[in-house]
Amino acid sequence: MLAISNAKIFNGIGEVLDDHVIYVKDGKFQAIEPAGNIPENYQIIDASGKIVTPGLIDVHTHLGISEEGVGKEGADFNETSSAITPQIRAIDGINPMEPGFEDARRAGVTTVQVMPGSANVIGGEMLVLKTAGHIVDEMILRSPSGMKAATGENPKKYHGDRGRMPVTRMGVAALIREKLIEAQNYIDGEKKERKLDMENLAKVLNKEIPLRVHAHRADDILTVLRIKREFDINVTIEHCTEGHHIADYISQHDVRVSVGPTLSTRSKVELKDKNWTTIKTLIDAGVPCSLTTDHPVVGIEYLVTSAIHAINHGVTEQQALTALTSNAAKHLGVEERVGSIEPSKDADFVIWSGNPFELSSRAESVYINGAMVN
Repeated sequence: MLAISNAKIFNGIGEVLDDHVIYVKDGKFQAIEPAGNIPENYQIIDASGKIVTPGLIDVHTHLGISEEGVGKEGADFNETSSAITPQIRAIDGINPMEPGFEDARRAGVTTVQVMPGSANVIGGEMLVLKTAGHIVDEMILRSPSGMKAATGENPKKYHGDRGRMPVTRMGVAALIREKLIEAQNYIDGEKKERKLDMENLAKVLNKEIPLRVHAHRADDILTVLRIKREFDINVTIEHCTEGHHIADYISQHDVRVSVGPTLSTRSKVELKDKNWTTIKTLIDAGVPCSLTTDHPVVGIEYLVTSAIHAINHGVTEQQALTALTSNAAKHLGVEERVGSIEPSKDADFVIWSGNPFELSSRAESVYINGAMVN
């Protein structure tokens, strides 16, 4: 049992608690109380002069499925043999020994969503896991946590250049619709053989998981919202690079968005209007936002750096923290377990040397399920 004493706590839900004690028992937050006498059976960790936050969450990564410094042998994130692959599962491609997991822990990132890449129109299932462990099945928070889909340049490039559909944005949208209709027919059929792709898409149509759609340009975002309405499904907008152009319209559609990786370069046409003010514009319009590195597009160790840039462009520190904690947990559907320092939630937290939104600060100690992992 742990007692983190003299802590200044940024609890992840917009509150700053000075001179409090965090009690941890059996891997959970037991209580958060003003400073007082601590029972003798607790190991005391003095956090004087430091700041404690929830463990950070990156909602959109390819951690462990796109291995750094390996090349083709570690590239397991895009099954480009077909434009439509809802039958695949990211869990089967993750190497938990990949160095990116250690980078994540050192940076205070304790939870990530790992998903297939964006080469395919429909790319397969994803999952949410903790960043500590050697057996993926024991690291899972939620599996599956969504179905990957992608609009825009990537599926056009990977498949159109090989002489198969989609060649256009129209083709991308048509393939999504066709496959969802096929899955509807599969669900409605009285007699059917098992089909893994249909079973996985049925989870989307039954609202067990959302369709999480890679969409940078405003017109692609509008296509995603159109499909959401047509099929009455839950979706999230992943990247939302031009979301600032249509923020008020997005706010009318009950969707969550991940913004990023804004720290990257304008490596393709659909990124030409990327802007650090995007997340502020979306937040001001009432759109629930998270931040992402899209690791390894940007290294996961730069998640906080991305938040600092957002702060420099108008987002408050508490809005930035929420985007990395409680809003991120809600984006992933794991808010009952992680995302804030509250009783009964997993004891995932970071003790920072100073304000986490100052580049000179570092994650001194990182805990997952009440155990120090860095």
